[in-house]
Amino acid sequence: MTKYKAKKTVVDGITFDSRKEAERWAELKVLERAGEITSLERQVRFEVCPKRHANKRARYYVADFVYEERGTKVIEDVKSPMTRRLAVYSLKKALVQANYPEYEFREFC
Repeated sequence: MTKYKAKKTVVDGITFDSRKEAERWAELKVLERAGEITSLERQVRFEVCPKRHANKRARYYVADFVYEERGTKVIEDVKSPMTRRLAVYSLKKALVQANYPEYEFREFC
């Protein structure tokens, strides 16, 4: 169990942080096979705060899934209602949206 009581789940030999995330992966794989989406990736890192003078390291947002849908680049995250209310998540989401406007940000609940 994770700190938010999600149960790690294995699908296709891949360990996911939650059953919901594993189920979404399976759905996205079906969409990819059908040609609805392309370039499906998981756990893609996006730099939201570069290493600078006082910062000892860069900071990243790790997206659950990234893919293209009809020419649109998509960042998708599977989040529980509890996680969506967290200030840290809200800040990271805002930073990703500001720094990567070429992507559409989607939350899957």
